[in-house]
Parts: sequence; C-alpha cells; structure tokens
Amino acid sequence: MTDIQTYSGPQRILSGMQPTGGLHLGNYLGALVNWVKLQESGAECFYCVVDMHAITMPHAAAELPDKVRGAAAAYIASGVDPEKSAVFAQSAVPAHAELAWIFQCVARLGWLERMTQFKDKAGKDKERASVGLFTYPVLQAADILVYKATHVPVGEDQKQHLELSRDIAARFMRDYDCEGFFPLPDPYIQGAGTRIMSLKDGSKKMSKSDPSDLSRINLSDDADTIARKIKKAKTDPEPLPGSLEDMGDRPEALNLVGIYAALEGSTAEKVISEFGGQGFGAFKPKLAELAVERLSPVANEYARLIADPAEMDRILTKGAERARAIADPVIKEVKARVGFWG
Repeated sequence: MTDIQTYSGPQRILSGMQPTGGLHLGNYLGALVNWVKLQESGAECFYCVVDMHAITMPHAAAELPDKVRGAAAAYIASGVDPEKSAVFAQSAVPAHAELAWIFQCVARLGWLERMTQFKDKAGKDKERASVGLFTYPVLQAADILVYKATHVPVGEDQKQHLELSRDIAARFMRDYDCEGFFPLPDPYIQGAGTRIMSLKDGSKKMSKSDPSDLSRINLSDDADTIARKIKKAKTDPEPLPGSLEDMGDRPEALNLVGIYAALEGSTAEKVISEFGGQGFGAFKPKLAELAVERLSPVANEYARLIADPAEMDRILTKGAERARAIADPVIKEVKARVGFWG
C-alpha cells in the first residue's frame, strides 16, 4: 500500500466505545481524558457510542437504549463537551451501515482472516460466531471513513484494525479511480495510562466483562466504593523500590503506580521517587485519596446525567444530526462512484 497521502480535507478525529456495561477507570485514563484534550486540537471530533458493534455478540435488546445513554453520559461526565464534539449513537447514522456494505465488497477475505481480535472473541467455537463479529473490522473502517477522519485514538490492540481501514481506503480509491477521496487515517497514540490493568490481576487489562466488580473502578462508583476497591487491590508484600528499574516482575505494584501517575498527570518515575521504600499500607490510602478527588466529580455528573434520559436523548439527537451532516454527503458520493442507481 502506498504511503503517499494526497487527501487535503479538514482534520477530523473519530473514536467510540461499545455500550456493553458501565465504563471504568481504564476507559477514563486510557481514552476519555485524551478525547477531552483532543477537543482543543483544532480538529473536528466525533465520539460515537458503537451500538452496532454491540450486537455482534448476544445482548439484551431492551437494555441497549439505556446503555447507549449511559455510555454517552460517561463521555460527557469525563469532560467531553457535546457543544464542541458530536456525541451520538452509531446506529442513528445510517451511512455507517451503507458504507460498511460497500467496504465489505472492497475488502478481501484474507485481510479479515488475519484479524487477531476475532480469534480472541470467538474463542474455540468460531463456527458458531456471528458473521458480524467476523466482519466488524470493516464496519470500524466505515465508522472512520464515513467522516473522512484523519486521526483515530488507538491503543495497541486496535492498531491492526486501523491498518485495515487504511488498506480498505486505498483499495477503494484504486478500484474506483478517486485518489485523494479518502484520507489514510493515522493513529493518535495515547500517552501514559493507556493500559490500566485489573485490580485483581496485573497481567490482564481492566475490563467491564470481568465477573469480579472488584477488578475495576467504575465511573459510577462513589467515594467509599473507590476507596474500598483500592484497599482490596492485589499487591505483594514488598515495599515500593527506590527506582522504577528495580520494580522487576511486580505487575500489580506497577499497575497501581501507573494508575497514580495517570491520575496525577505525572510519571511512574516521579511516583516511585516520592513513595520509594514505603509499603502498600502507606501507598494505597494516598492512591485512594487521589482517585476519589479525581473521579468523584465524574461520578456525580454521571449520576446527574443518567437521571435525566430526556436530556441525554436531546444530546444524542443533536449529535446524530451533526454527524449525518458530514456522513450523508460522503455516502452519497461513494454510492455514485460505485454506480448505484439514484
């Protein structure tokens, strides 16, 4: 694939999260705080709740609308401003699905077979997985390119899917002789705090699918719950070392130090320099105090927002209108280029 970038349109950023379960500290530090910063970058920001991706796995249909509202409320409580950024449900913009079908006819089976996340999510019984689970990286490409997004905030586990988006964009432009029509989106690599691990197992990412609620700090947790979870977080009997190089193979200790650094806007090295030689009996209360200070305002605003579903619906409707104003002309031109009638 060519590395030549001939797209000359506006800078746009697209990102989103699934509404399957409440968002947590890993989502906040790994994505949402960066989304907030990106609002000031000068680029147009589109932050969607990807409910179309959510149905690739079994789900409770009756609960999905409230989960969409809840995810959007978490975005806003974390500092995403719906006046600056479009906050909307993916399914409210039909162009996502339309472009995804066209891209499915552009992408190649071998490309999708190399996607590692399908293997992880489908497990051993992949023959029983939905076709949507297999092809959802193509929908991700449509999510990005229907807005001609130039940058996408990604973690390590999403780099492969972004590369697929670039491959699909390049193939579409080559097949339909329209070089420069789509950007080849670049990753926006997020900084410290992008990989927040489970409070019960420092080798696993913090996840809303973990059956133990003690493994994560939810953005809806109150101050007492936050402090209790940090107190119960898995550690080891050794004190914190004098330098980060001496941490060795201590994943739980490193995770808590990383959380402190991300919440403080500091670095792990500075945290170690402050707390080196101290045990977790001294460190955990300080971490709990900092987490409560940072997250309690988020939890309070989240509670206010989800208590007003009419307000959330107004925000989501307005956001979808803004998103459609960009996406509809794009899909109209794409359909014309592939030769669709009308």
